[in-house]
Amino acid sequence: MATATTPKTAAAKAAPAAQVSDLTLTPTTRPAYLVAGVDESTGEETWSNPFRYLPGHPRQIRFDAKAGQFNINGTTPLGQSLRFIPLAWRIFSDDILNMGRKTWAELYFTDDKGAVCAVLFHGYSVENLYRLIEPLFYDDLTLADVVVKVQAEKKETTKEGKKATYYIAQFSYEAADPAEVAARRDFARDFPIWRAETYTGLADIRQQHGYTVPQAEEQPRLEQESDPKEGLNQAA
Repeated sequence: MATATTPKTAAAKAAPAAQVSDLTLTPTTRPAYLVAGVDESTGEETWSNPFRYLPGHPRQIRFDAKAGQFNINGTTPLGQSLRFIPLAWRIFSDDILNMGRKTWAELYFTDDKGAVCAVLFHGYSVENLYRLIEPLFYDDLTLADVVVKVQAEKKETTKEGKKATYYIAQFSYEAADPAEVAARRDFARDFPIWRAETYTGLADIRQQHGYTVPQAEEQPRLEQESDPKEGLNQAA
């Protein structure tokens, strides 16, 4: 197991380029996402970060609304549903990914391997997400307090006398483990959760939580371009 004496060094092992302030690890200051371990050579208690994240470059999860499938980077299939506790999210209008100005929902979460991921929705799927946010609000909860379940739902339409099918995302939720919620809350507090490919600085923000873009001089640089086809298969 990776060892660490401060959240900063623990984060550096599991999430390169991410920075967290040095802290003395006490029960009251220790981030909830750190996992306890033991250094076999010294017998000392150590702490490690189970989440992997290169700030500004989360793993890209895509929703193919023609096939009703989720996938990683357009290649690795994940099935017709997702289940996660959100780290952060934003609902916004912007011209991104060469698709013109649309209303988007961008949600960030960790997968079963601890990788920080981002998934985008637009169109009717965003309206469905709002239908989930409303009852949570009146119960004094947010998406970050629950397990969100996303399911591709088949729809039919008629164009020029021909039937066509497509899928939209339907959202529901269930109770989440408070410890898992706390871990993600503290991680979003200590790390800038955002995606460089979808950030323009020109978005009209309707709602956001836990989403943080660092100053330009603090942003990591990667020789990576976004896929202009991303989102083209999503329902309009």
